[in-house]
Amino acid sequence: MPDAAASYRDQTATVVGIDEAGYGPLLGPLVVSATAFDVPLAVLKKAVDPADGPDLWKLLTDSVTRKASKRDPRLAVADSKKLHGKGGGKHGLLLLERAVLAFLMQVGDMPASLRELLRSFCPQVLGQLAGYPWYQGADVALPVDCGPDAVALQSNALRRSLAESGVRFRGAWVEVLPEGHFNRQVEATHNKAVVLFGRTTRLIQRVAESVGPRPLGVWVDRQGGRVGYRRPLMTAFEDAQLEVLEESTDRSGYRLNRRPAPLVVRFVKEGESHHLAIALASMMSKYVRELFMICFNQYWCSQVTGLRPTAGYYEDGQRFLADIKDAEVCRQLDRHMLVRDL
Repeated sequence: MPDAAASYRDQTATVVGIDEAGYGPLLGPLVVSATAFDVPLAVLKKAVDPADGPDLWKLLTDSVTRKASKRDPRLAVADSKKLHGKGGGKHGLLLLERAVLAFLMQVGDMPASLRELLRSFCPQVLGQLAGYPWYQGADVALPVDCGPDAVALQSNALRRSLAESGVRFRGAWVEVLPEGHFNRQVEATHNKAVVLFGRTTRLIQRVAESVGPRPLGVWVDRQGGRVGYRRPLMTAFEDAQLEVLEESTDRSGYRLNRRPAPLVVRFVKEGESHHLAIALASMMSKYVRELFMICFNQYWCSQVTGLRPTAGYYEDGQRFLADIKDAEVCRQLDRHMLVRDL
């Protein structure tokens, strides 16, 4: 009798998207996420250019769209910056949350809270939160802005689209660096771009360990204006033989021949517009960061009467720091744990 699992591995390949949220802000954590899909090899072979990968928007068109529209009942999966704040909801999370939770329900139950989500997708950060008064013991019940019944309906529609297309959602992996931990890594490396790249390669390794010995195609949103990634990849994957596939202003590609299976990593300019897996990773990162910022703002608003919440970006972050500077808890706080090194 043929081995069904082996047959499945031979007929599919795993594609991965990686993106971040919170690389530039003054306050709050850096979050980097990966999402992965198993795609039939027959679909991949139809691509005119292998570097383009599968068009998952087209494959899942019955339940997923690139654009947000009140008239379109499908899940919007796009650059998180284009979705956050749209679609209503007190926190502006409605569109992000609906899609992120619908996808996560393909691999388990809907997480009931931020901490439950972290236990499933980023357990290593939980032990770090005790050092931050605004995160210690804090939690957020989920969903925040959309109803659980609506998410369940969207999840069912997505499940049908995945089954009909032969695509399988493998899951999400998240890396969170709270403020103080981010600062310590920047001090150690003298470069926050190195810190981001380290989280990215850690995610690649986590995905590879999770999906097992099968080839991976990894697409990463280009990090800054960098074109060449050969040296940092060789450092991160010392056991691999590296081949440069291409390096241009729009994308860079590398094949890493390693045991137990090879992987191809491509860095793509404006990757959220070209690859659904990157767009979904962008949304996952933004969603998790915004949940952390809810905890952050709830704490500081409880300490300073009339304080306006912040998203943590530079200009408003400076306003926020000026507003809390006279609070007793702020005077006693190690600033290195609160303010990010830019």
